[in-house]
Amino acid sequence: MSVSPVTVTHTTIMTSVAPGLESMTIVGSPRILLRPLGLLRLLELSSTCLAFSLVAHGGAWIGSTGNWCMFSWCFCFSMTLMILSMELGGFQRRCPLSWLNFPSICASYAFCFCLSSTIIYPVTYVLFLAHGEVREHALSATIFSCISCVAYITEVTWTRARSGQTVIYMATVSGRLKVFETFIACVIFLFISNPSLYKNSPALEWCVAVYAICFILTMVTIIVKVGNYTNIVPFNFPSFLTSMAFLSVLLYITAVVLWPLFQFNEVFQGQPHRTMDVTCQYKAPHSVCAWDRRLAVAVMTGVNLLAYMVDFKYSI
Repeated sequence: MSVSPVTVTHTTIMTSVAPGLESMTIVGSPRILLRPLGLLRLLELSSTCLAFSLVAHGGAWIGSTGNWCMFSWCFCFSMTLMILSMELGGFQRRCPLSWLNFPSICASYAFCFCLSSTIIYPVTYVLFLAHGEVREHALSATIFSCISCVAYITEVTWTRARSGQTVIYMATVSGRLKVFETFIACVIFLFISNPSLYKNSPALEWCVAVYAICFILTMVTIIVKVGNYTNIVPFNFPSFLTSMAFLSVLLYITAVVLWPLFQFNEVFQGQPHRTMDVTCQYKAPHSVCAWDRRLAVAVMTGVNLLAYMVDFKYSI
């Protein structure tokens, strides 16, 4: 008796993450592109691709802030392309990460990066560009960046945790906050990339250490959750989350006091007024002077302190 071979064309995985959106995920089939989330990711892919392509074609990016915008669009494009490729090829089952958490965290990061580029790019470039082809490319890139923001926040909203569904940590309030905290830390690192802003001052160096310590602890949490390592860590993970949030609040309280005190108070050799900074008087277009960087870090420090306080509340 001969046995005829069996061919599997695609696999269907049932989930309950977002009813009506992706309650049935077809793995390894082009049909995923025709579903709402697939169409949304195609919009994310095309809008980010057009944004960085227009800017690259016009050569309309200079300096660290320009590099940040280009990196943001390229990062979002690469992450979305990787997710679509893995879903089309049906490689989720071979992925060592939690596939329910991974796309959720990518969408959250992508929204933060695209939002920052949508704000930074027109403020630092479009306003200073003369009318012409380059300015038109820059304006078009800004529009496509806005479209990508709307697309990513839509995905984040659709995949948020709902009552009665499978719990995805990165789709909860605490998970979203950790993405936000690490993103704000990245922005802080961007502004303090010049060591002259804090060197030779132990108090300011302590603030930089605070930003680094809290960033590392939060990233460890994200990696453990996305990698499904909660069962093999040698400690009680829920207690770790609570302790980490509380420690981060304490550390950021010191930074939110010391950074503005030693940067803007004349008693501690600070510069209370922007006009006192020579780099602001003779700064080139498309650049951010030292005093503005100090102010931005002070504001971001306060924002991250609030985020960690809310995170601590949800982790108790």
